[in-house]
Amino acid sequence: MKNIKIVDTVSQYQKIKTEIDKGIFSVLKTGMYINGPDVKQFEVELANYLNVKNCISCANGTDALQIALMSLDLQKGDEVLIPTFTFISVAEVVVLLGLRPVFIDVNQNNFMFDLDSIESKITKKTKVIIPVHLFGQSEDMERVMALSNKYNLYVIEDNAQSLGSEYIYSDNQRKFAGTIGHIGTTSFYPSKNLGCFGDGGAIFTNSNELADKIRLITNHGQSVKYKHTSIGLNSRLDSIQAAILRVKLKYLKDFNESRSKNAEHYNNLLKGISEIILPKKVNYSTHVFHQYTIKIKNPQKRDQLREFLATNGVPSMIYYPIPIHKQLAYLNFSSNNLDNSEELCEKVLSLPMCPETSVAQIKFISNNIINFFNS
Repeated sequence: MKNIKIVDTVSQYQKIKTEIDKGIFSVLKTGMYINGPDVKQFEVELANYLNVKNCISCANGTDALQIALMSLDLQKGDEVLIPTFTFISVAEVVVLLGLRPVFIDVNQNNFMFDLDSIESKITKKTKVIIPVHLFGQSEDMERVMALSNKYNLYVIEDNAQSLGSEYIYSDNQRKFAGTIGHIGTTSFYPSKNLGCFGDGGAIFTNSNELADKIRLITNHGQSVKYKHTSIGLNSRLDSIQAAILRVKLKYLKDFNESRSKNAEHYNNLLKGISEIILPKKVNYSTHVFHQYTIKIKNPQKRDQLREFLATNGVPSMIYYPIPIHKQLAYLNFSSNNLDNSEELCEKVLSLPMCPETSVAQIKFISNNIINFFNS
């Protein structure tokens, strides 16, 4: 059995090496490394895949969030609702733009907004809500959009971890996560379900007006060279990354199905361990398992388990060890009653999960976990 990795990008490359190499060398032959035809074609192909009107690529997922906020003409001090149990970038861009993050606690079962508590945090200054589709499934977007309509809030979906996940409406209609709010964003960081070989990101919207603003911002605020009509950034996906992503997009559905099957294997092998809680699948979303995250009921045993696994050649990760509202850089922003997030940070552990994780590896990992709790 080969060495176990959290994400096996090398093995995935080897599977589709011929197509990837062809795409890279085709760009090298053209010399069009910035805004080349592969970039434009990838944007069209991803928009078609997601059934969204506009896809605008950019340099990375953090830029995607910042550009989305910049396109909304917000004022300094406007408030943005964000979960505290997530990656730092969602808070980072809010503060960098002079906006105020309002941290929201998350649900213990699905790791996303505690929607029962969110309404009490809305004020006259609240302008945006950013649901983060965490670990591979969608936030309850019908409830989020109901809040948006009631309080006239923009919705920016952070879909960096759930590309390909489908939200299931109460009438069984389906839409891809990231295409329901006013704007959706994603990241193509190499470990993502659709990852490139460097950095990359994209922004989605069904509003042509917002799409025009976003395109301007990504390219120095210019629609015609040297004529700048808005404040912008230099945030572009390069042509080589676009060529790689065009190939990998063709396999995204298969990759996500493999992740789901791997999660089922984990579930079947670990379901008898009373000391852990397996990932909960919500009934309003499909799950593409960007992460397979368990909870250890006794927090003291979480780090012991992680050390035991590492000793036996099994890597694991803690997403996330500290909630954002407890990070030194964000202590000046008020936060109350975020107990769920603080507790999760002490209990969560993510196991190796990628399409290339084999059944034999999952059995080995699971047996180690069983042995730890039986010892």
